[in-house]
Amino acid sequence: MAERKLTGKHVFLGFAAAFAVIIGVNLVLAYSAIKTFPGLEVKNGYIASQTFNDRKAAQESLGWEISAHHHNGLLTLAIIGQDGKPVEAADLKATVGRATHVKDDVTPNFRYNGSAYVAPVELGDGNWNIRMIALADDGTEFRQRVVLIKD
Repeated sequence: MAERKLTGKHVFLGFAAAFAVIIGVNLVLAYSAIKTFPGLEVKNGYIASQTFNDRKAAQESLGWEISAHHHNGLLTLAIIGQDGKPVEAADLKATVGRATHVKDDVTPNFRYNGSAYVAPVELGDGNWNIRMIALADDGTEFRQRVVLIKD
């Protein structure tokens, strides 16, 4: 049997193939990241930052605690005031979606049942985010992203 020699050509082809795989995988991952995540939280970060501390202080002064859970197709979003009692906001808007993309986003029609907001929503297993905006009776806007992990 003839013995094969390792030449410079073989080494070059091995390195070229390895780098081609690495670059190809990086391009696929970069494309997927850009395609599935909008990356936009606010239109102009500088302008939003100018009032951030004031909005944060106003929101914290409400003393609201938020919790969420999902069971048997029903999503429950509870707002508890600093007195420990349920809060009915003047207005509530919320979007439920995955942390990594917007294609599964839904806007549930929440109804207040006397102790919490409930809405029928079918959610798959995994990590979900509820991006909510509630308006207090005094006009204070309360924004929060609530993490919901569904088994």
